[in-house]
Amino acid sequence: MTVVAQEYRYLRSSELTGGLLGLQTSGGTALRRPVDNPVFFKGFLTEPAAAAACLHSVAKVAASRYFQPTQVRLRDPVVTCNGDRLRFESFASCCGVYARLDVLSAGLDGEVLDRGTTNVDVNEPLRRMLARVGSGDPLRLAVGPDEVTVTTMDGVAVEKKVELPQRWLRGFAELQVITAGFEPRVELPVAEAARFLRSLSSSSRSRGASWAVPAGRSLRLAARPAPGAVCLAGPQRLEALLPLLRHAKSLRVYGPAVDARSLPCASAWELALPGMAFVLVLSPEVNRGFSGEGAVLDFLAGDDVGQDAELVGALLEFEPRVEPGDLAERSGLSRERVRAALVQLGVSGRVGYDLAEASYFHRELPYDAESVEQFNPRLRNARALVEAGAVTGEGDVLSVKGYQVRFQGSGASCTCAWWLDYRGTRGKCKHVLAAEIVRGSGR
Repeated sequence: MTVVAQEYRYLRSSELTGGLLGLQTSGGTALRRPVDNPVFFKGFLTEPAAAAACLHSVAKVAASRYFQPTQVRLRDPVVTCNGDRLRFESFASCCGVYARLDVLSAGLDGEVLDRGTTNVDVNEPLRRMLARVGSGDPLRLAVGPDEVTVTTMDGVAVEKKVELPQRWLRGFAELQVITAGFEPRVELPVAEAARFLRSLSSSSRSRGASWAVPAGRSLRLAARPAPGAVCLAGPQRLEALLPLLRHAKSLRVYGPAVDARSLPCASAWELALPGMAFVLVLSPEVNRGFSGEGAVLDFLAGDDVGQDAELVGALLEFEPRVEPGDLAERSGLSRERVRAALVQLGVSGRVGYDLAEASYFHRELPYDAESVEQFNPRLRNARALVEAGAVTGEGDVLSVKGYQVRFQGSGASCTCAWWLDYRGTRGKCKHVLAAEIVRGSGR
């Protein structure tokens, strides 16, 4: 597996001292420029116990591997300050679970010093301290090496080199496309949410997909999908929600529309807490990471996408809600081209999707994505097929290197083994992509 080495330089270790939670930052991007150790926020969290528990869960997901567990190197969560909120994000090492904590304006009492994105150090001693924070304990948060944090630290430099698989970054890109197609399916009061989540046997390490089906005011597990159901593959992957239930108000579950013939699909589980929201997104199966879903491929094959992404990217300013309609008006592009540009920006981690707000948000991950094709080999191979003249035929049936691609309505099918195995559930095969590129270019 290809990896990208990133060196994270923290001025000192993150620490919780006397009610002051000092989260040290590595290099990142602030509102107007790259910064070695950016400073974003300084102030109090209005719900200290809930915030500490949520931060602990974000870090726990980053340290977990739900498929083929191994001893893995810990990864440091990503934090973005969008002005009116702080977002903490992490992926499991297997890339099949995504966690995000949004501390909203009601959960913050302090000063926003800048907007931007960086990685934060949440080390093992800090996780143990967060687990002991009570509701009556003050919790003052300093995101970045400000002067208050310095007075409580010894100043010893901490440098960590972390090998980041490309699939981690690809997971961010796929996630914002997949979740943009979700709708709220059910909302449970916290008592019913707790009953359902605790009924999921932690001893059952099932890798197959079950379905959470509405049953009165609650949910029940079923072996088959039904209208209104949400896929739940590997119920044990929801364990990060359990410590948060005593602070939560409700649970909202999101997913795509399904029927009795639906195949396993991703789902999102969001706890509403005072001044905060915590969301887990699960891949369709325990052994499937988001990085291989291929959802971005629909938007990356166009010839103008790269130029459109440069234009749209220049208009982003770490907004908490990125509105495609507003970007279309400011850029002069159509909504469809703006959405494709946002997907392209997501490939380098510059765009995420917020289910509660039903909108995109701007962030900047500390990666150098050399090209879209580097992270999407199917697209790279499709372009190679086109350049080699391997696409022949016309109309709704094309031949691509001996395989038949047939277009029907808004979809397409192929006779290759990939299509027969997945039937579009993990994105388009290289043959369909090549045929679409030829049809779109008029070759």
